[in-house]
Amino acid sequence: MDLIPVASYARTSQDSRPRDERGVRNQHRINERTARDHGCVVVATYTDNARSATKDDRQRPGFDRLLADLHRGHAFTAGPLRGVVAVADDRLYRRPDDFIRFMAALTSEPDRVYVGRDGLRDPYTKQGLLQGVESLQGAVAEGRMRSLRVQDWHWSRAMDGLPHSGPRPFGWQEDRQTLHPVESELVRKAIEDRIAGSSMGQVAREWAALGMTGTRGGRPNPQTVTQIITAPRVCGFRAHRGELLIDPDTGRPLVGAWEAIVPPAQWAAVCATFSAGSLYVHRGPLSPRLTGRKAGPKYVASGFLRCGAETEGGGRCDQLMGGGKTAIRKSPYNYVCTAGRGCGRCAISGPLVEEAIERLLFPADGKAKVRLPESMRARWRSGDMGFEEKRRVIGSVFAHLVITPGKKGCVTWDHSRVVPVWKWADRFTPAEPAA
Repeated sequence: MDLIPVASYARTSQDSRPRDERGVRNQHRINERTARDHGCVVVATYTDNARSATKDDRQRPGFDRLLADLHRGHAFTAGPLRGVVAVADDRLYRRPDDFIRFMAALTSEPDRVYVGRDGLRDPYTKQGLLQGVESLQGAVAEGRMRSLRVQDWHWSRAMDGLPHSGPRPFGWQEDRQTLHPVESELVRKAIEDRIAGSSMGQVAREWAALGMTGTRGGRPNPQTVTQIITAPRVCGFRAHRGELLIDPDTGRPLVGAWEAIVPPAQWAAVCATFSAGSLYVHRGPLSPRLTGRKAGPKYVASGFLRCGAETEGGGRCDQLMGGGKTAIRKSPYNYVCTAGRGCGRCAISGPLVEEAIERLLFPADGKAKVRLPESMRARWRSGDMGFEEKRRVIGSVFAHLVITPGKKGCVTWDHSRVVPVWKWADRFTPAEPAA
């Protein structure tokens, strides 16, 4: 009897301390045994290590690649795929959206199987579908309970006045309680300068000139500097989930167990220099706060474009390019490399970029690097596909796109300026610009 060729998928939410990927390796080993026990053979593996499947803003490139290959009908080098094996359903999906995407990809061709620890499952039958729905309900319920436990844990820490558990905040040392001698003085001076009338761009440039970076290695920019100086922690107050915590015994703001950089009055004064509803200031009730809106990208390609201008040292700028409105009718908005963060020497029309992306995803000759469903092409071109779905499609196909500088005096659209860097680049021939 011929063995059924299947894909093995493995995912962990967190890696172990040594970052050795042992968890996903063990899952693939179990998947190979499960496949053998049920007349299948693993011909391709797909992995998402330390990737959550609960939150909708978390990317899972391995899962996206698996779905693309299922729609295509085969893995690039492994041949046809007739099913998927996983140690548990919740490794594949924990959200209804992902369940729908997975089932659509798995059943896009006939005679596919899903292989679990309990045996083969027919995804085309009502019983097989109900089994998947039941596992989804369990995963959703478990995810909610886990989320509540994590929220309660963070709230309890906050009420005890303990620092945040994430990366150390700028201005404090690794213990999150003792002031950093250099960074804390920069924060103090930035607060004083802002109250005196300085712009945040000026402060960010001063920090960049001193060679300062954030605690995660990023370069200073007006938004991050503003977030640093308006955080309640600079005056010793403890906030939680965007709200200033109040001590139930005194009725006053809860004071954390760390050294303050400035007194509360000075913190309130610097917060007052920003207009109400500022995107940068989303703090407690003593400061202007954004309400009723969720900050997010305004343009389809935001976050995917990188500047391809050459630097003085012969390298590439490689800074993210942001979108902004213009007064030009043909190009109502541009993507620009901003001076200060980047070289400031590269800009491109927004509609041109999005037209180039469409050409890369759905070329006229049909010879795309990545095969996407015909229904997706129709929905994209008809305008039925929404903003967020378009961004998910772009993010599932491209690692990013490099924008090369334009030619002086050229007034026509040059789609070749948009150079894609494909995900799974090792599977493709060298990257080519949009035609």
